[in-house]
Amino acid sequence: MNIKNGKELVRRCKEEGLSIGEFILKQEMEESGLSREEIYDRMLDNLRVMAFSTTKGVGEKVISVSGLIGGDAYRLGKYLESGKSVTGRTMVKAMSYALSCSEVNASMGKIVACPTAGACGILPAVIMTMKEEHQVEEKDLVMGLFASAGIGAIIAQNATISGAEGGCQAECGSAAAMAAAAVVEIMGGTPDMCLHAGAIVFKNTLGLVCDPIGGLVEVPCAKRNAAGAVSAMTAADMVLAGVQSRIPFDDTVTAMYSVGKLMPEALRETGIGGLAGTKTGKKLKKEIFGDKDGKSKNKMNDDTFDAEKTGE
Repeated sequence: MNIKNGKELVRRCKEEGLSIGEFILKQEMEESGLSREEIYDRMLDNLRVMAFSTTKGVGEKVISVSGLIGGDAYRLGKYLESGKSVTGRTMVKAMSYALSCSEVNASMGKIVACPTAGACGILPAVIMTMKEEHQVEEKDLVMGLFASAGIGAIIAQNATISGAEGGCQAECGSAAAMAAAAVVEIMGGTPDMCLHAGAIVFKNTLGLVCDPIGGLVEVPCAKRNAAGAVSAMTAADMVLAGVQSRIPFDDTVTAMYSVGKLMPEALRETGIGGLAGTKTGKKLKKEIFGDKDGKSKNKMNDDTFDAEKTGE
């Protein structure tokens, strides 16, 4: 994408009278040489994978290969049916969908890495919740995904989307910023409003470390996906109500990157510090990868494990 930053993206969208989604689709056509229909259909395929991964874990208990996570999306789905939720139907559904994606990912199922596998639940959960709770048409969902792709590209160009480089703020933070922008686009917000939503998300996730137990993208990653989905939707609501970020989107991306560089290695996906370094974190790692004699107590080291059994 030949756009340097968010400020330029907004300017170009205004000049051409396009939403971010339409502008990114046009850019992709110019750069790839593919037709609008071909590019649209590819994004539609992504949407269909998202539909699968967000609902599989809600309809049945999906357990990760390690056994660390599983069944939480199903539990939230049942809780939603009770009608007793504190935060309401929309938020609980988004959380359950985000957890489902994380569980499908950890069980070797098919997901869309948006922008990474570790943050794969946030954008799909928000998009599918918008479809069901606000009766958003398929074409509008697809354009929301194009808008999110544009935001993600800007983040990747100017900072990082890697937890190993920038902590979880770079993964779940970026995914939530992308999702917030997608919601604003879907709800008819301007390109400038989309970036305000992304900026608010980054301000609220700044400094989030990446500390997976045993180095696996499961704990605390799955629940951070649920929190990221909620963060995206609340940021979108604020912006749609007229709230703006005093710190521009591009500055929040710069801040995220600088904070990531300041993080010690132990807090950047190494499975050493943070929650991974706690007594319980170390115990769980030992249970997954083997006892002191190196004998595995878990199917993570079972050569007979068949990924197809937990796939789509």
